[in-house]
Amino acid sequence: MTQLDVRPRAADDGDGRSVEGMRTKGLSGNSVGLLGSAVIGVSTVAPVYCLTSTLGSTAGEVGLQMPAVFLAGFLPMLLVAFAYRELNKVMPDCGTSFTWTVKAFGPRVGWMCGWGLVIATIIVLSNLAGVATSYFWLLAGEVTGSESVAALDGNKAVHIVTCLALIALATVISYRGMTATKGVQYALVGLQLLVLAVFVAMAFGKAGGADFPTGADFSWSWLNPFAVGSFAAFTAGLSLSIFMYWGWDACLTANEETSGSSRTPGRAALIAMVVLVGSYLATGVAAQMVVGSGDRGLGLANPDTSDNVFAALAGPVMGPALGILLFVAVLASAAASLQTTFIPVARTVLAMSAYRALPASYAEVHPRFRTPGRATVTSGIATGVFYTVMTLVSEHVLVDTIYALGLMICFYYALTAFACAWYFRADLRRSGRDLLFKGLFPVVGGLLLTAVFAKTLIDMWDPAYGSGSSVLGVGSVFVIGVGLLAVGVVIMLTMQRRSPAFFRGEVLTKSTPALVAED
Repeated sequence: MTQLDVRPRAADDGDGRSVEGMRTKGLSGNSVGLLGSAVIGVSTVAPVYCLTSTLGSTAGEVGLQMPAVFLAGFLPMLLVAFAYRELNKVMPDCGTSFTWTVKAFGPRVGWMCGWGLVIATIIVLSNLAGVATSYFWLLAGEVTGSESVAALDGNKAVHIVTCLALIALATVISYRGMTATKGVQYALVGLQLLVLAVFVAMAFGKAGGADFPTGADFSWSWLNPFAVGSFAAFTAGLSLSIFMYWGWDACLTANEETSGSSRTPGRAALIAMVVLVGSYLATGVAAQMVVGSGDRGLGLANPDTSDNVFAALAGPVMGPALGILLFVAVLASAAASLQTTFIPVARTVLAMSAYRALPASYAEVHPRFRTPGRATVTSGIATGVFYTVMTLVSEHVLVDTIYALGLMICFYYALTAFACAWYFRADLRRSGRDLLFKGLFPVVGGLLLTAVFAKTLIDMWDPAYGSGSSVLGVGSVFVIGVGLLAVGVVIMLTMQRRSPAFFRGEVLTKSTPALVAED
């Protein structure tokens, strides 16, 4: 395995320039370009998967204002993306949020920020695997024409075994490196965006037809967030919307493997976000025009279909033959994201280990594939265990973990945004550009996400929040979200005894010199 050399040295950014303040980890440099990085960002978000799993829930919360909520969720994500871009320019470290918040606020805040990213990723990996499994059996049933085959997804044992097999396959692909990852992603991302475009075009074409009596005529008021019925409904919808954009920062966690590591990942993240917001707005408007946002018939908020909207709309909107393509697209979306989502969690764990915030064994890099092998495998095992336990405990695990995921996302994104403003505080008076992109934009984005975090924390105490399930009278979403953050505190205190140097601020500080890995 590759070991770290502790001699100070500047790290190269892929363009022959040195970047101070980072520690390379032995990963395969210059493996990904701008297009590949943007594709990884889109793939990690999994737009088709996000749409099928949250269109119904969002419509149930805010009704026809769903497109407005998509726009509202995009704003804090865009502002936080500027913070990531500016921090990455001076510290292109695969630890991203962990490394940057440690340098800005110290080891404990940084450790919890890293934990927020890791546990959010584990949650979404489990949900991705669950959706991929469901669509695998749905697709198998469509292809074979057998309802009994499709019904296998309802068999809990079959579902869990299939899910674990998909997680294992994604782990193997991620283990083999960025080159293998990139090749798979071009095909899968291209397929899902193409099928999504076909769905949108056909939905627009059939809107207003006699076969779709629940459809709605387009109105510009759909883009007005102030028309949402209540603030509680708006924040619930916004939390779901934020989840739909989560994952673009995978572009940044692959920075040490990207050509032009100080600039390319930030540009790729912005490109990915533009693609996402365009896809979400087009699909949301088209879906509302063809079936509406009500809770009857094919309406998006129908509780019988809201957890998996495309499964209900594929046939009616696209017809039996093309409808199968939508099943394929959702499966491709979930499978693609399942694979690329290992990138941020494995590389964050790698960085935390390299800086002695986690056991040193997780800093090992495979000598051939140049990947964080142990961290990747451990992430796969943790995902499988988490999904299995949650599936056996709760029948509504998909809905509740998605709501809890919004809390985690707001937590670590907001900390990263504030870290940007604090880290660059001495630069804010140098120019208008520095004031906006290093100070104002990150702070506003962080405040917006903090407000969503606080309101969501209050609302999720109510068992009616999410799926409606509870634990001892407390909403299960609250138990999942707060419980997982509390687990992070316990692990941090344990690591503090095992690795006191990191928590004393002796390993990673704002002035830490660059250290590089040698084979």
